[in-house]
Amino acid sequence: MVIGLWLASLLLALLTLLPLWRFEAWWVRGLDFPRLQLAVLAVVIVVLQLLFTDLTQFNQWSMLLISSGCLLFQLWWILPYTPLFSKEVMATAADSTSPCIAILNSNVLGPNRNAQALIDLVKQHQPDILVTLESNSWWQQQLDQLSDSYPHSVKCPLDNLYGMHVYSRLPLHNASLQFLVEEGVPSIHAEAELTDGSRIAVHFLHPAPPSPSENYSSEERDAELLVVASSVKDVTTPVIVAGDLNDVAWSETTRLFRKISGLLDPRIGRGMFNSFHADYPFMRWPLDHIFHSSHFTLQQLQRLPSIGSDHFPMLVRLCYTGRQQPQDGVDPDQDDKQLAQDKMMAQAVAPDQVHRPETQAVP
Repeated sequence: MVIGLWLASLLLALLTLLPLWRFEAWWVRGLDFPRLQLAVLAVVIVVLQLLFTDLTQFNQWSMLLISSGCLLFQLWWILPYTPLFSKEVMATAADSTSPCIAILNSNVLGPNRNAQALIDLVKQHQPDILVTLESNSWWQQQLDQLSDSYPHSVKCPLDNLYGMHVYSRLPLHNASLQFLVEEGVPSIHAEAELTDGSRIAVHFLHPAPPSPSENYSSEERDAELLVVASSVKDVTTPVIVAGDLNDVAWSETTRLFRKISGLLDPRIGRGMFNSFHADYPFMRWPLDHIFHSSHFTLQQLQRLPSIGSDHFPMLVRLCYTGRQQPQDGVDPDQDDKQLAQDKMMAQAVAPDQVHRPETQAVP
C-alpha cells in the first residue's frame, strides 16, 4: 500500500508540474485542462495517505506533503472559478436602465443534425447575437430561418469543423471575416449597435486546439488569442471577445490573454460553467468563453441545455454602462509582455493585422 501511494504521489507531482514547462506540445499543454480532476485525485490520495501510512516516519510525511502541495497548487488555479472567490465583474443593478446585449455562443458540432434544438433555444432566450462554431452549409440552411428576426449576419460555412456564423438582431457595422493565423480557421470582427445607438466592438474566435488530430503544438492557438488580446489592449471603447477558444479558463495562456488584453472574465467568483464535454460529466472543462472590457456589468451568465453537440451552448447578457467601471482584472509584467510577443512572432502575426471595427470610418 505504501509503495502504491508513493507511486501515486509521484505521478500526481509529475502531472502537476509538467504544465509549468513552457513547452507547447499538445501532450504538455493538454495537462492544463484537467486541473479540477487532478485536484479531486489529490484529495483521494491525501485521504488514503492519512488513513494508511505511518506518519511517525519522515519519508511518509514527505509523501503526504508532496500530495498536499499538488492539491494546493491545483486549487490556486481553479478556486477563482468558484463562488469562494471575489467576483471580477460587478452584477448589473436591479434598477439599471442601461442598454444590454445578449450573446448566445454555440459550438454546434458539424455532423450534429439537431438544429431545431438550437433554434428553440434562440426563440426561448431571444439573444441579440447568435454565434455558431463548426457550422457548415447544412447548418446555414437551417439557421437562415432566423433571418427575419436576425437580419444582420456574417457567414463562413466550412466543412473542416471551423465554420462560423453570426446572426444578429442588432445592426453590425464594419464587419470583417479574417484568417489571422491558419488558413481555414476564421474569426469575425464587427461593431454591434445597441438600442441606444452605442457601438461596441465584438470579436468572435475559434482557434484550433493542440491535439494529435489537429495541431501538434499550441503555437497557433496561442498566437491567435494573443494577437487579438494585443490589438484591444489600449482600446478605450467597449469590447467583447467570445467563442470556443479551445483552452480552459485557468490555463497560463488564457490568463496571459486576460493580462495582455485587460479584459475581464465574468465567471471569476461565480463558477466554472464547464461547456465541454457535454456527454462526459466527469471530464468537463470551460472551453467556451466571454471576455469584455470594464464598460459592462453582468446581468446573466448561463450554460444552456445540450443540443446534441459535444459543447453546451453558453448565454451571456451584459449591460453597457457607458463608461469604464473600476472592476478588478489582472495586469501583465514585463515577462508576460515578452512571452506574448514571442508567441506572436513565432507565427508571424502582429496586432495591426487584426481588424479593428471601431477605427473604421462611420458611413
